[in-house]
Formats: sequence, structure tokens, C-alpha cells
Amino acid sequence: MNPNLVILVDSSDKVLGEMEKLEAHRKGILHRAISVLIFNSKGEWLLQQRASNKYHSPMLWSNTACTHPMNGEATITAAHRRLKEEMGMESSSLEKAFSFQYRAELDKGMIEHELDHVFIGNTDNSPEINLKEVESYKYISTDDLQIEIDTSPDEFTEWFKILFDRVKLEPN
Repeated sequence: MNPNLVILVDSSDKVLGEMEKLEAHRKGILHRAISVLIFNSKGEWLLQQRASNKYHSPMLWSNTACTHPMNGEATITAAHRRLKEEMGMESSSLEKAFSFQYRAELDKGMIEHELDHVFIGNTDNSPEINLKEVESYKYISTDDLQIEIDTSPDEFTEWFKILFDRVKLEPN
């Protein structure tokens, strides 16, 4: 398994092959992705601020963790792996909630074109962030998060804004 490769898929999530991650993001080729959302017992969202060294969307606020699954890796396994790698935490309640496809032009000439599998879990454990991946984190209520997104949308990743609009309508 090579973490520098992404799994290319069609809109039905059928595997079409693999491509180097940066090339897929430069060309905007549809590939499989994972997003993890963690909520605490108060219903607050655990957000991460992406590290300053990220090759796209550095320093933007986003969902708890995200990744690209490796070839042969189940999406739920990738979700658990990345939650541990980025935030140093686990959630036994992590379950797939939905999938969605999006395409967004990002900074540095990158294009995010993903079929994103979204997993939601709950925990009151405190993160132990990986500073190579995450600059900071915060817990925030849905109402306060809505205000922040409305007033400063450029401070959030494109995929997170899509996730937020969908998840805020459903109870955690």
C-alpha cells in the first residue's frame, strides 16, 4: 500500500486505477476520499486547523480528520487510521453516514475532485494532535460554527462547508 497514491473511481465508486496524489489534484481527477467528523457529548463539532505545511488549504479549518484510503484498505479502516494519525484519538462509535461527490478549485493550482465517504463518531476524549498534520483544534457548537462560516467562509475548507450544510440538518 502506497500512501502517495489515490484510488481513481467513477461516480459509482468503481475503481478505475491509481494515480500519484499530487497529479490527481493538479488534474482534478475523481478519486476516493474519507472525511471524519467527531462530536462530543454536548453535540459540539471537533474541528482541526490544517497545518501550515499542507500542499493545499493550509491553515484552514476543517473536519476532524480526512484522508485518501490506500489500495486494498477499507474505508472504515482508513477513517480510524487517519483519526489516530492526525488527532491521536479513537472513536468506537465511528460509522459511515453518507457519501458525496464534489469538485472545487483550491489554492496553489490544486483541484479537489473527490467521492468522499463521510464517517461520524462521538467521543469526549481530548485530541493529541500531530503537529505535522494539524496546527490547532477546537470544539464549537453548530450555531457558533454557522456564524463563523457565514462571516468568514474563506477560513474553511471547501469540502467542510459542503459537509457542514449536510450534517447540521441531522442529529448527531
